[in-house]
Amino acid sequence: MGTVGGAGKSGTVKQLNVGGKLFSLEASSLSLSLCLDSPSPTPTFVDRDPALLSAVLAAIRAPPSAGPAFPARVLLDEAHFYGLHAQLLAALSPPPLRGFSASLASTLSPASEPFPTALAPHHDGSLCLAHGAGQVTCYSPALDHLATFRTHLHRITSLRQLPPGLVLLGSAAAPGLHAYDFLEGRHVASVQWFDPTDTRVSKAKVIAIAARPPADAADTNSPILATFECPHRENCILAVDPETLKPTQEIGRQSGSAAKSSTPGRVVHLQALGLVFASFVSSGAFGYSGYMRLWDIRSGNVVWETSEPGGAGRSSRFGDPFADADVDVKQQAIYKVCSKSGDVAVADLRSLGNDPWVYMSSGPRGSGGGYGSVLHCHQSQVFVSRKDGLEVWSRLEEQLHNTGDLPEQSGTKERPKSEEIDERFYRSCYVDTEEDAKRGMIQMMAGGGDRLFVTREDMQGVEVWETSHLAGAVSL
Repeated sequence: MGTVGGAGKSGTVKQLNVGGKLFSLEASSLSLSLCLDSPSPTPTFVDRDPALLSAVLAAIRAPPSAGPAFPARVLLDEAHFYGLHAQLLAALSPPPLRGFSASLASTLSPASEPFPTALAPHHDGSLCLAHGAGQVTCYSPALDHLATFRTHLHRITSLRQLPPGLVLLGSAAAPGLHAYDFLEGRHVASVQWFDPTDTRVSKAKVIAIAARPPADAADTNSPILATFECPHRENCILAVDPETLKPTQEIGRQSGSAAKSSTPGRVVHLQALGLVFASFVSSGAFGYSGYMRLWDIRSGNVVWETSEPGGAGRSSRFGDPFADADVDVKQQAIYKVCSKSGDVAVADLRSLGNDPWVYMSSGPRGSGGGYGSVLHCHQSQVFVSRKDGLEVWSRLEEQLHNTGDLPEQSGTKERPKSEEIDERFYRSCYVDTEEDAKRGMIQMMAGGGDRLFVTREDMQGVEVWETSHLAGAVSL
Protein backbone atom coordinates (compact mmCIF):
# COMPACT_ATOMS: atom_id res chain seq x y z
CA MET A 1 0.00 0.00 0.00
CA GLY A 2 1.46 3.38 -0.98
CA THR A 3 1.26 6.46 1.22
CA VAL A 4 2.22 10.09 0.90
CA GLY A 5 1.74 13.15 3.05
CA GLY A 6 0.34 16.47 1.99
CA ALA A 7 2.12 19.79 1.87
CA GLY A 8 0.04 21.21 4.72
CA LYS A 9 -0.86 19.95 8.15
CA SER A 10 -1.57 16.31 8.73
CA GLY A 11 -5.22 15.51 8.26
CA THR A 12 -7.62 12.76 7.41
CA VAL A 13 -6.15 9.80 5.57
CA LYS A 14 -7.99 8.95 2.36
CA GLN A 15 -7.89 5.41 0.99
CA LEU A 16 -7.96 4.89 -2.76
CA ASN A 17 -8.42 1.71 -4.73
CA VAL A 18 -6.51 2.47 -7.91
CA GLY A 19 -7.01 -0.30 -10.44
CA GLY A 20 -7.20 -2.91 -7.67
CA LYS A 21 -4.26 -1.62 -5.60
CA LEU A 22 -4.81 0.21 -2.29
CA PHE A 23 -3.17 3.56 -1.54
CA SER A 24 -3.44 5.73 1.58
CA LEU A 25 -2.95 9.47 1.08
CA GLU A 26 -3.64 12.50 3.25
CA ALA A 27 -6.82 14.21 2.10
CA SER A 28 -5.03 17.57 2.11
CA SER A 29 -2.76 16.33 -0.68
CA LEU A 30 -5.54 15.11 -2.97
CA SER A 31 -7.52 16.95 -5.60
CA LEU A 32 -10.89 18.39 -4.60
CA SER A 33 -12.93 15.88 -6.63
CA LEU A 34 -11.40 12.94 -4.79
CA CYS A 35 -11.85 14.56 -1.37
CA LEU A 36 -15.54 15.35 -1.91
CA ASP A 37 -16.54 11.73 -2.23
CA SER A 38 -18.94 10.68 0.53
CA PRO A 39 -17.19 9.20 3.59
CA SER A 40 -17.21 5.44 3.48
CA PRO A 41 -15.17 2.64 5.00
CA THR A 42 -14.78 1.31 1.46
CA PRO A 43 -11.81 2.87 -0.41
CA THR A 44 -12.72 5.18 -3.29
CA PHE A 45 -12.27 3.34 -6.56
CA VAL A 46 -10.23 5.12 -9.24
CA ASP A 47 -10.07 3.54 -12.66
CA ARG A 48 -6.46 4.42 -13.47
CA ASP A 49 -3.12 2.65 -13.74
CA PRO A 50 -1.75 1.91 -10.24
CA ALA A 51 1.79 1.65 -11.63
CA LEU A 52 1.71 5.33 -12.57
CA LEU A 53 0.57 6.44 -9.11
CA SER A 54 3.24 4.22 -7.56
CA ALA A 55 5.84 5.87 -9.77
CA VAL A 56 4.56 9.35 -8.80
CA LEU A 57 4.81 8.55 -5.08
CA ALA A 58 8.23 6.95 -5.57
CA ALA A 59 9.51 10.02 -7.42
CA ILE A 60 8.28 12.31 -4.64
CA ARG A 61 9.96 10.20 -1.97
CA ALA A 62 13.03 9.10 -3.96
CA PRO A 63 16.48 10.57 -3.41
CA PRO A 64 17.36 13.26 -5.96
CA SER A 65 19.79 10.99 -7.84
CA ALA A 66 17.08 8.43 -8.63
CA GLY A 67 15.39 8.83 -12.00
CA PRO A 68 11.63 8.32 -12.51
CA ALA A 69 10.42 5.02 -13.93
CA PHE A 70 8.23 6.80 -16.52
CA PRO A 71 8.75 9.95 -18.63
CA ALA A 72 8.38 13.06 -16.52
CA ARG A 73 5.53 14.40 -18.66
CA VAL A 74 3.48 11.24 -18.10
CA LEU A 75 4.06 11.39 -14.35
CA LEU A 76 3.19 15.09 -14.18
CA ASP A 77 -0.09 14.51 -16.00
CA GLU A 78 -0.93 11.68 -13.59
CA ALA A 79 0.09 13.75 -10.57
CA HIS A 80 -2.18 16.57 -11.74
CA PHE A 81 -5.20 14.23 -11.54
CA TYR A 82 -4.45 13.38 -7.89
CA GLY A 83 -3.48 16.92 -6.87
CA LEU A 84 0.17 15.98 -6.43
CA HIS A 85 1.50 18.08 -9.30
CA ALA A 86 3.26 20.69 -7.16
CA GLN A 87 4.94 18.07 -4.98
CA LEU A 88 6.14 16.05 -7.95
CA LEU A 89 7.38 19.10 -9.83
CA ALA A 90 9.38 20.16 -6.77
CA ALA A 91 10.89 16.68 -6.53
CA LEU A 92 11.85 16.66 -10.21
CA SER A 93 13.24 20.22 -10.22
CA PRO A 94 16.92 20.94 -9.60
CA PRO A 95 18.05 22.65 -6.40
CA PRO A 96 18.51 26.46 -6.36
CA LEU A 97 20.96 27.56 -9.00
CA ARG A 98 24.37 28.48 -7.60
CA GLY A 99 26.82 29.45 -10.27
CA PHE A 100 29.79 28.46 -8.13
CA SER A 101 28.65 24.82 -8.10
CA ALA A 102 26.73 24.59 -11.39
CA SER A 103 27.64 22.03 -14.02
CA LEU A 104 26.41 20.83 -17.38
CA ALA A 105 23.40 18.60 -16.63
CA SER A 106 22.05 17.80 -20.10
CA THR A 107 21.74 19.01 -23.68
CA LEU A 108 18.42 19.63 -25.42
CA SER A 109 18.53 19.01 -29.16
CA PRO A 110 15.45 19.32 -31.41
CA ALA A 111 14.84 16.46 -33.81
CA SER A 112 15.35 18.63 -36.91
CA GLU A 113 17.31 21.78 -37.70
CA PRO A 114 18.81 21.85 -34.21
CA PHE A 115 20.77 25.11 -34.48
CA PRO A 116 19.16 27.61 -32.04
CA THR A 117 18.27 31.15 -33.05
CA ALA A 118 16.46 32.38 -29.89
CA LEU A 119 15.77 31.22 -26.32
CA ALA A 120 12.71 31.84 -24.12
CA PRO A 121 13.02 30.22 -20.68
CA HIS A 122 10.28 30.69 -18.09
CA HIS A 123 10.41 31.16 -14.31
CA ASP A 124 9.25 27.56 -13.78
CA GLY A 125 12.29 26.16 -15.61
CA SER A 126 10.51 25.39 -18.88
CA LEU A 127 11.98 26.44 -22.22
CA CYS A 128 10.80 27.49 -25.66
CA LEU A 129 13.50 27.28 -28.30
CA ALA A 130 13.52 28.79 -31.79
CA HIS A 131 15.68 26.94 -34.24
CA GLY A 132 16.27 26.34 -37.92
CA ALA A 133 13.92 27.87 -40.46
CA GLY A 134 11.22 29.32 -38.21
CA GLN A 135 10.63 26.32 -35.96
CA VAL A 136 9.77 26.47 -32.25
CA THR A 137 10.20 23.59 -29.80
CA CYS A 138 8.78 23.78 -26.27
CA TYR A 139 9.91 21.82 -23.21
CA SER A 140 8.06 21.34 -19.91
CA PRO A 141 9.45 22.36 -16.49
CA ALA A 142 10.79 18.80 -16.30
CA LEU A 143 12.41 19.40 -19.74
CA ASP A 144 10.17 16.85 -21.45
CA HIS A 145 9.34 17.63 -25.06
CA LEU A 146 5.89 19.25 -25.32
CA ALA A 147 5.53 20.39 -28.92
CA THR A 148 7.34 21.41 -32.09
CA PHE A 149 5.74 23.55 -34.77
CA ARG A 150 6.79 25.62 -37.75
CA THR A 151 5.87 29.29 -37.99
CA HIS A 152 5.41 31.51 -41.04
CA LEU A 153 8.73 33.23 -40.33
CA HIS A 154 11.92 32.09 -42.00
CA ARG A 155 14.18 32.89 -39.03
CA ILE A 156 13.08 33.78 -35.48
CA THR A 157 15.48 36.11 -33.67
CA SER A 158 13.43 37.11 -30.59
CA LEU A 159 11.20 34.89 -28.48
CA ARG A 160 9.32 35.04 -25.14
CA GLN A 161 6.74 32.92 -23.37
CA LEU A 162 3.36 34.44 -22.52
CA PRO A 163 1.58 32.12 -20.08
CA PRO A 164 -0.65 30.30 -20.33
CA GLY A 165 0.19 28.54 -23.55
CA LEU A 166 1.41 31.33 -25.85
CA VAL A 167 4.78 32.33 -27.27
CA LEU A 168 5.66 35.73 -28.66
CA LEU A 169 8.13 35.84 -31.50
CA GLY A 170 9.68 38.22 -33.95
CA SER A 171 12.17 38.23 -36.77
CA ALA A 172 14.83 40.71 -37.81
CA ALA A 173 13.89 39.91 -41.41
CA ALA A 174 10.07 40.14 -41.31
CA PRO A 175 7.62 42.68 -39.82
CA GLY A 176 5.43 42.26 -36.76
CA LEU A 177 5.26 40.71 -33.31
CA HIS A 178 3.42 37.40 -33.50
CA ALA A 179 1.67 35.23 -30.92
CA TYR A 180 1.35 31.46 -31.32
CA ASP A 181 -0.42 28.82 -29.29
CA PHE A 182 2.51 26.44 -28.84
CA LEU A 183 0.43 23.35 -27.97
CA GLU A 184 -1.64 23.67 -31.14
CA GLY A 185 1.00 25.37 -33.28
CA ARG A 186 -1.62 27.94 -34.24
CA HIS A 187 -1.07 31.61 -35.07
CA VAL A 188 -3.20 33.68 -32.68
CA ALA A 189 -2.47 37.34 -33.36
CA SER A 190 -0.03 39.84 -34.82
CA VAL A 191 1.02 43.25 -33.52
CA GLN A 192 2.24 45.91 -35.94
CA TRP A 193 3.73 49.33 -35.27
CA PHE A 194 2.23 52.02 -37.44
CA ASP A 195 1.61 55.75 -37.27
CA PRO A 196 -1.18 57.25 -39.42
CA THR A 197 0.59 60.63 -39.31
CA ASP A 198 3.93 59.27 -40.50
CA THR A 199 3.99 57.06 -43.58
CA ARG A 200 7.59 56.06 -42.88
CA VAL A 201 6.41 53.96 -39.93
CA SER A 202 5.52 50.69 -41.63
CA LYS A 203 6.78 47.13 -42.00
CA ALA A 204 8.52 47.38 -38.63
CA LYS A 205 10.40 44.28 -37.53
CA VAL A 206 10.94 43.21 -33.92
CA ILE A 207 14.49 43.36 -32.56
CA ALA A 208 13.99 42.47 -28.88
CA ILE A 209 11.22 41.49 -26.43
CA ALA A 210 11.43 42.14 -22.68
CA ALA A 211 11.14 39.22 -20.27
CA ARG A 212 7.81 38.77 -18.53
CA PRO A 213 7.51 39.37 -14.74
CA PRO A 214 7.64 36.35 -12.41
CA ALA A 215 4.45 34.80 -11.04
CA ASP A 216 4.96 36.47 -7.66
CA ALA A 217 5.36 39.96 -9.13
CA ALA A 218 3.07 42.73 -7.94
CA ASP A 219 1.65 43.18 -11.44
CA THR A 220 1.73 40.07 -13.60
CA ASN A 221 -0.37 41.82 -16.27
CA SER A 222 2.26 44.45 -16.99
CA PRO A 223 2.56 45.41 -20.67
CA ILE A 224 4.61 43.45 -23.15
CA LEU A 225 7.58 45.57 -24.22
CA ALA A 226 9.15 45.05 -27.63
CA THR A 227 11.52 47.13 -29.75
CA PHE A 228 10.42 47.75 -33.35
CA GLU A 229 12.54 49.00 -36.26
CA CYS A 230 11.31 50.28 -39.62
CA PRO A 231 13.24 49.74 -42.88
CA HIS A 232 14.66 53.26 -42.69
CA ARG A 233 15.70 52.61 -39.01
CA GLU A 234 13.02 54.67 -37.26
CA ASN A 235 12.46 52.75 -34.03
CA CYS A 236 10.64 52.70 -30.70
CA ILE A 237 9.73 50.55 -27.71
CA LEU A 238 6.10 49.52 -28.07
CA ALA A 239 3.98 48.58 -25.05
CA VAL A 240 1.36 45.90 -25.80
CA ASP A 241 -1.56 44.80 -23.63
CA PRO A 242 -0.97 41.10 -22.73
CA GLU A 243 -4.70 40.35 -22.70
CA THR A 244 -5.85 41.98 -25.94
CA LEU A 245 -2.47 41.98 -27.73
CA LYS A 246 -3.11 45.57 -28.80
CA PRO A 247 -0.53 48.40 -28.68
CA THR A 248 -1.10 50.79 -25.78
CA GLN A 249 1.92 53.08 -25.67
CA GLU A 250 4.93 54.20 -27.66
CA ILE A 251 8.14 54.78 -25.68
CA GLY A 252 11.45 56.28 -26.75
CA ARG A 253 10.86 56.91 -30.44
CA GLN A 254 14.18 57.46 -32.21
CA SER A 255 15.24 58.31 -35.74
CA GLY A 256 17.91 55.62 -35.95
CA SER A 257 20.07 57.93 -38.06
CA ALA A 258 23.09 57.53 -35.73
CA ALA A 259 24.53 54.91 -33.39
CA LYS A 260 23.15 56.80 -30.36
CA SER A 261 19.60 56.43 -31.71
CA SER A 262 19.83 52.88 -33.02
CA THR A 263 17.25 50.26 -32.09
CA PRO A 264 17.87 48.74 -28.62
CA GLY A 265 18.92 45.11 -28.75
CA ARG A 266 17.96 44.53 -25.11
CA VAL A 267 15.02 45.89 -23.13
CA VAL A 268 14.20 45.28 -19.45
CA HIS A 269 11.08 46.39 -17.59
CA LEU A 270 11.86 47.67 -14.08
CA GLN A 271 8.36 47.50 -12.64
CA ALA A 272 9.21 48.59 -9.11
CA LEU A 273 10.86 51.77 -10.39
CA GLY A 274 8.47 52.48 -13.25
CA LEU A 275 11.42 52.48 -15.66
CA VAL A 276 12.43 50.78 -18.88
CA PHE A 277 16.10 49.94 -19.48
CA ALA A 278 17.33 49.64 -23.06
CA SER A 279 20.77 49.11 -24.51
CA PHE A 280 22.37 48.95 -27.92
CA VAL A 281 25.85 47.74 -28.81
CA SER A 282 27.66 47.25 -32.10
CA SER A 283 31.13 46.06 -33.02
CA GLY A 284 33.34 46.53 -36.03
CA ALA A 285 36.88 47.15 -37.19
CA PHE A 286 37.26 50.01 -34.70
CA GLY A 287 35.90 48.11 -31.70
CA TYR A 288 32.66 48.40 -29.74
CA SER A 289 30.26 51.30 -29.31
CA GLY A 290 26.83 51.60 -27.78
CA TYR A 291 24.50 53.24 -25.31
CA MET A 292 22.37 52.49 -22.26
CA ARG A 293 19.21 54.44 -21.52
CA LEU A 294 16.47 54.60 -18.90
CA TRP A 295 12.98 55.79 -19.79
CA ASP A 296 10.17 56.70 -17.43
CA ILE A 297 7.38 54.41 -18.63
CA ARG A 298 4.67 56.88 -17.54
CA SER A 299 6.00 60.02 -19.26
CA GLY A 300 8.17 58.39 -21.90
CA ASN A 301 11.05 60.73 -20.99
CA VAL A 302 14.70 59.73 -20.73
CA VAL A 303 15.84 59.94 -17.09
CA TRP A 304 19.41 58.72 -17.52
CA GLU A 305 21.69 57.69 -20.34
CA THR A 306 25.29 56.89 -21.12
CA SER A 307 27.13 56.12 -24.33
CA GLU A 308 30.52 54.59 -24.93
CA PRO A 309 33.04 55.58 -26.02
CA GLY A 310 32.51 59.21 -25.04
CA GLY A 311 29.20 61.03 -24.90
CA ALA A 312 26.86 61.70 -21.99
CA GLY A 313 27.69 59.87 -18.78
CA ARG A 314 31.24 59.23 -19.93
CA SER A 315 32.98 56.26 -18.33
CA SER A 316 36.40 56.66 -16.73
CA ARG A 317 37.42 53.63 -18.81
CA PHE A 318 37.70 55.59 -22.04
CA GLY A 319 38.81 53.26 -24.80
CA ASP A 320 37.32 50.22 -23.08
CA PRO A 321 33.62 50.38 -24.07
CA PHE A 322 31.14 47.76 -22.97
CA ALA A 323 30.48 44.61 -25.02
CA ASP A 324 27.23 43.71 -23.30
CA ALA A 325 25.02 44.93 -20.43
CA ASP A 326 22.06 43.71 -18.39
CA VAL A 327 20.03 44.68 -15.31
CA ASP A 328 19.59 42.76 -12.08
CA VAL A 329 15.99 43.72 -11.34
CA LYS A 330 16.06 42.46 -7.74
CA GLN A 331 19.32 44.17 -6.80
CA GLN A 332 18.43 47.26 -8.85
CA ALA A 333 21.85 47.34 -10.45
CA ILE A 334 23.21 47.60 -14.00
CA TYR A 335 26.08 45.32 -14.98
CA LYS A 336 28.35 45.55 -18.03
CA VAL A 337 31.41 43.74 -19.33
CA CYS A 338 34.21 45.76 -20.91
CA SER A 339 35.22 44.78 -24.43
CA LYS A 340 39.01 45.13 -24.11
CA SER A 341 39.88 44.29 -20.51
CA GLY A 342 37.01 41.87 -19.90
CA ASP A 343 36.38 43.53 -16.53
CA VAL A 344 32.87 43.57 -15.07
CA ALA A 345 31.37 46.85 -13.84
CA VAL A 346 28.30 47.55 -11.73
CA ALA A 347 26.24 50.71 -11.21
CA ASP A 348 23.55 51.24 -8.58
CA LEU A 349 20.25 52.31 -10.15
CA ARG A 350 19.52 54.38 -7.05
CA SER A 351 22.61 56.58 -7.43
CA LEU A 352 23.34 57.02 -11.11
CA GLY A 353 25.49 59.90 -12.27
CA ASN A 354 28.00 60.80 -14.95
CA ASP A 355 30.31 57.92 -14.00
CA PRO A 356 28.55 55.53 -11.59
CA TRP A 357 30.61 52.43 -12.41
CA VAL A 358 32.53 50.26 -9.97
CA TYR A 359 34.96 48.00 -11.82
CA MET A 360 35.93 44.47 -10.84
CA SER A 361 38.62 42.35 -12.45
CA SER A 362 38.69 38.58 -12.19
CA GLY A 363 41.95 37.78 -13.91
CA PRO A 364 40.79 35.60 -16.82
CA ARG A 365 42.42 32.28 -17.65
CA GLY A 366 43.79 33.63 -20.89
CA SER A 367 44.27 36.98 -22.60
CA GLY A 368 41.04 37.02 -24.58
CA GLY A 369 39.65 40.09 -22.82
CA GLY A 370 35.98 40.83 -23.30
CA TYR A 371 35.61 40.69 -27.07
CA GLY A 372 32.52 38.68 -27.94
CA SER A 373 31.42 38.48 -24.30
CA VAL A 374 27.81 37.84 -23.31
CA LEU A 375 26.47 39.01 -19.92
CA HIS A 376 23.27 37.81 -18.26
CA CYS A 377 21.77 38.51 -14.81
CA HIS A 378 19.78 35.72 -13.19
CA GLN A 379 18.82 35.04 -9.56
CA SER A 380 21.09 37.80 -8.20
CA GLN A 381 24.05 36.33 -10.08
CA VAL A 382 25.91 37.72 -13.07
CA PHE A 383 27.02 35.21 -15.69
CA VAL A 384 29.71 36.44 -18.09
CA SER A 385 31.03 34.46 -21.04
CA ARG A 386 34.44 35.06 -22.53
CA LYS A 387 36.69 33.25 -24.97
CA ASP A 388 38.28 31.42 -22.07
CA GLY A 389 35.09 30.29 -20.31
CA LEU A 390 31.95 31.11 -18.37
CA GLU A 391 32.38 33.17 -15.21
CA VAL A 392 29.86 33.95 -12.48
CA TRP A 393 29.83 36.93 -10.13
CA SER A 394 27.66 36.99 -7.02
CA ARG A 395 27.12 39.43 -4.22
CA LEU A 396 27.98 38.30 -0.71
CA GLU A 397 25.18 38.04 1.84
CA GLU A 398 27.14 40.08 4.38
CA GLN A 399 26.44 43.45 2.77
CA LEU A 400 27.15 45.45 5.90
CA HIS A 401 27.63 49.19 5.90
CA ASN A 402 30.74 48.59 7.98
CA THR A 403 32.96 46.95 5.40
CA GLY A 404 36.00 46.80 7.60
CA ASP A 405 35.30 43.17 8.50
CA LEU A 406 35.14 42.07 4.86
CA PRO A 407 38.29 40.55 3.38
CA GLU A 408 39.96 42.26 0.44
CA GLN A 409 39.15 40.57 -2.86
CA SER A 410 42.06 39.95 -5.19
CA GLY A 411 41.88 41.48 -8.63
CA THR A 412 39.74 44.53 -7.80
CA LYS A 413 41.07 47.67 -9.38
CA GLU A 414 39.09 50.71 -8.35
CA ARG A 415 37.38 52.01 -5.26
CA PRO A 416 33.60 52.39 -5.08
CA LYS A 417 31.89 55.52 -6.29
CA SER A 418 29.12 55.31 -3.70
CA GLU A 419 28.33 53.81 -0.33
CA GLU A 420 25.75 51.46 -1.82
CA ILE A 421 28.22 49.35 -3.82
CA ASP A 422 31.60 48.07 -2.74
CA GLU A 423 33.66 45.70 -4.88
CA ARG A 424 34.51 43.71 -1.73
CA PHE A 425 30.88 42.58 -1.64
CA TYR A 426 31.50 40.49 -4.78
CA ARG A 427 33.29 37.27 -5.57
CA SER A 428 33.75 35.37 -8.82
CA CYS A 429 34.82 32.04 -10.23
CA TYR A 430 34.59 30.12 -13.46
CA VAL A 431 31.53 27.93 -13.85
CA ASP A 432 32.87 25.70 -16.59
CA THR A 433 36.11 23.81 -17.02
CA GLU A 434 38.67 24.50 -19.71
CA GLU A 435 37.34 21.47 -21.59
CA ASP A 436 33.85 23.01 -21.55
CA ALA A 437 35.23 26.24 -22.98
CA LYS A 438 36.82 24.38 -25.88
CA ARG A 439 33.35 23.54 -27.22
CA GLY A 440 33.12 27.07 -28.57
CA MET A 441 32.21 30.65 -27.76
CA ILE A 442 28.90 31.16 -26.01
CA GLN A 443 26.41 32.78 -28.35
CA MET A 444 23.27 33.07 -26.19
CA MET A 445 22.64 32.70 -22.47
CA ALA A 446 19.33 32.85 -20.58
CA GLY A 447 18.19 31.80 -17.11
CA GLY A 448 14.87 30.21 -16.25
CA GLY A 449 13.93 28.92 -12.82
CA ASP A 450 16.94 27.09 -11.38
CA ARG A 451 18.53 26.50 -14.76
CA LEU A 452 20.89 28.35 -17.06
CA PHE A 453 20.45 27.68 -20.79
CA VAL A 454 23.49 28.18 -23.02
CA THR A 455 24.09 27.97 -26.77
CA ARG A 456 27.46 28.04 -28.52
CA GLU A 457 28.53 29.18 -31.96
CA ASP A 458 28.16 26.50 -34.65
CA MET A 459 26.99 23.97 -32.06
CA GLN A 460 23.72 22.07 -32.14
CA GLY A 461 21.26 22.10 -29.25
CA VAL A 462 21.07 23.93 -25.94
CA GLU A 463 23.21 23.20 -22.88
CA VAL A 464 21.33 23.00 -19.57
CA TRP A 465 23.40 24.02 -16.54
CA GLU A 466 22.15 23.15 -13.04
CA THR A 467 23.42 22.88 -9.50
CA SER A 468 23.72 19.26 -8.45
CA HIS A 469 21.82 17.94 -5.43
CA LEU A 470 25.22 16.72 -4.21
CA ALA A 471 26.85 20.15 -4.43
CA GLY A 472 28.50 20.99 -1.16
CA ALA A 473 28.46 17.37 0.03
CA VAL A 474 31.55 16.19 1.88
CA SER A 475 32.93 12.72 1.16
CA LEU A 476 33.58 10.62 4.25
